Amino acid sequence: MKRALVVAMILVAAGYLLLRAVAAGWFGRHEEPGQVTRRPIPAEIVAERAAQQRSAAAAVSAVAGAGTETPADKQILFGDLHVHTTFSPDAYLRSLPMLQGEGAHPPADACDFARYCSALDFWSINDHAEGITPQHWKETVETIRQCNAVAGDAANPDVVAFLGWEWTQVGLTPDTHYGHKNVVLKGTGDDEIPARPIASRSVSQGALRGSVPPMQRALLALAGGERRYHDLLRYFEERASTDACPDDVPVRDLPVECMESAATPGELFAKLDDWGHESIVIPHGTTWGMYTPAGSTWDKQLSAAQHDPNRQTLIEVYSGHGNSEEYRDYEEVRFDATGQPRCPPPTKTHLPSCWRAGQIIHERCTEAGLDAKTCDERADVARQRYAEAGNAGHHVVPGVTIDDWLDSGQCRDCFLPSFNYRPGGSAQYILALRNFDEGAGPERFRFGFMASSDNHSARPGTGYKEINRREMTEASGAADPTWRARLAPPPTDPKPESSSAEDVFQRMQAFQVFEMERQASFFMTGGLIAAHAEGRGRDAVWQALQRREVYGTSGDRILLWFDLLEDDASGGGIVPMGGELETNQNPRFRVRAVGAFRQKPGCPEDSLVALGAERIERLCRGECYNPSDDRKRITRIEVVRIRPKARRTDRVADLIDDPWKVHSCPPDASGCTFEFEDPTFATSGRDTVYYVRAIEEPSPTVNAGNLRCTRDAEGSCIEVNPCYGDYRTDYQDDCLADSEERAWSSPIFVDWIAASGTISATSARKARGRA
Repeated sequence: MKRALVVAMILVAAGYLLLRAVAAGWFGRHEEPGQVTRRPIPAEIVAERAAQQRSAAAAVSAVAGAGTETPADKQILFGDLHVHTTFSPDAYLRSLPMLQGEGAHPPADACDFARYCSALDFWSINDHAEGITPQHWKETVETIRQCNAVAGDAANPDVVAFLGWEWTQVGLTPDTHYGHKNVVLKGTGDDEIPARPIASRSVSQGALRGSVPPMQRALLALAGGERRYHDLLRYFEERASTDACPDDVPVRDLPVECMESAATPGELFAKLDDWGHESIVIPHGTTWGMYTPAGSTWDKQLSAAQHDPNRQTLIEVYSGHGNSEEYRDYEEVRFDATGQPRCPPPTKTHLPSCWRAGQIIHERCTEAGLDAKTCDERADVARQRYAEAGNAGHHVVPGVTIDDWLDSGQCRDCFLPSFNYRPGGSAQYILALRNFDEGAGPERFRFGFMASSDNHSARPGTGYKEINRREMTEASGAADPTWRARLAPPPTDPKPESSSAEDVFQRMQAFQVFEMERQASFFMTGGLIAAHAEGRGRDAVWQALQRREVYGTSGDRILLWFDLLEDDASGGGIVPMGGELETNQNPRFRVRAVGAFRQKPGCPEDSLVALGAERIERLCRGECYNPSDDRKRITRIEVVRIRPKARRTDRVADLIDDPWKVHSCPPDASGCTFEFEDPTFATSGRDTVYYVRAIEEPSPTVNAGNLRCTRDAEGSCIEVNPCYGDYRTDYQDDCLADSEERAWSSPIFVDWIAASGTISATSARKARGRA
């Protein structure tokens, strides 16, 4: 008996030690960086792309007439400055079999995809700094260098790869939330880059570092039954064993093998200044309500403490997470005089999710036969509890389904909006702000516009074809009902009464807090940044980024020019998109746009030769950027005018004219041109911001229907047909619906001055130290 007991104890101890070893990742493999394919795109193919663009520019200029020629020393280059690989924790999780993942997609995949699949001119790597270990940072740097080494002539490369990372800050309240920002570095040499990326302190010691309890890790690996789960535990362990860098130590004096972090944008900018390397910081996801607290706005970031106008010069208006351009005058939540959240009533164009929570409880209460007074009270309590629970508010309604929420929380009339849209972070809202605190930092935000993919499978520039929703967007989910039951929050019965916020947070773990399933209907294939560059090399691209002579597209490679035409008295020159002018004369502008090439199926021969059929299928999913000779038609050009606040009390909605002007384009494949003037500027006495949208003819687009609402005669959503990320929507279903692909120019900033005369954009930039 004693012997059996001893054996049992030994077996239990051995089992425990085995589980500990499994949890520590002893049976897993390090996530390797991969190998860059050592074959550049032939120079003649790169030259042919430039020739096609020159031909298109000449054709649309001919339509516009004399005096509209495009400068011969500039070309439009397309890129993606927001790309993740499976070095990022969330990307790694998406790669797992339980979420229908594809396995590893390391940095080398991103290089090959940009070169052979999407045929980009430039791209950057932006893995979450919160999950990058010292070893993975070294491997990232080396992979980017290898990617550039393949590119050929540095002055005329086939593609330019930039090094960078994402600073992923999340606050629980509007006062503490600053959001996500990408850092892109100009150089790649040891003397041009920091020793380590800079993480957000809000996340760096949380879920992204693998804070799952050890036994849960081990059980996950054993339940998964595949090697990739053991690799995940090795991945977790490598991150958990990286110590945080000490605070208040100059960056160059910190240990190399630590995780550096910054709690606020101001701290991030200070550390970048401390390093002294050239970099650009690009905020993104500014309206994405998956993590942004309801009621958040960008007002608090317009200060010397939280904004660096010399580094933070661009903003991402569109990505695979949707559109962040448009402002809408609705409230997701309302704060009373004491700062407590309250639920605002619905409007004709917006149903707050907190209000819908009350409706659901009221419907259940009524069906349960309770009296009207009780049901009204329970509905009020549910609304308040939702408001108090913030981004976990959807959990206060027990047993709720996606169908129950209808289209609550969404922007009904925005173009491909981000999920749970937060209008206080929209580009239009941000450009309408003004800092009235004298001597307290920058007066206004002056952002150029760009777009990106925000892809998490090492696929820069995924929007070239509207295909493969599961691989080319972030839509993912449980592979089967068993995995869904394991990953989802604990089930609850659909009771006619809400749960408290305290109860919700006690039951939830990590990402369970967020509304993961419903947002799968809002993931797009992503956008691109286009740069008007004076050459193909790194310096030329960087200079275009710095002067904001860039624009964003929703994925199609639309050609767009937007210029302010100076009068003869001012020199008769042009101020391109992104530029600035001080004047008291009515400004005149010219827009030219050419639609993107329609795509042929498959991949070009050179891509097939370079990667081979097997890798083309796994990485490119058998489809590459493969243009025909036929272009889509530009149907109209829209002009947006914003007059930034002149008084603190100005309503932002009254400052935005969208659209201010609309020009319908003739059915001409060679493009569309439009000139216009603001006849009221000179007498308005107000600074004004102008930008344009070039709109293409409708075409099928992944997830363009979002929740695919059935609406009643008043436009209210009465039923939804979600496009799930998990097994409930067929894996091959791309959830296509027609949308109008578009390009957004960077704004031109025209500042009103009382004195006679005009100061050119170049002079204005020099006066502020930006030239």
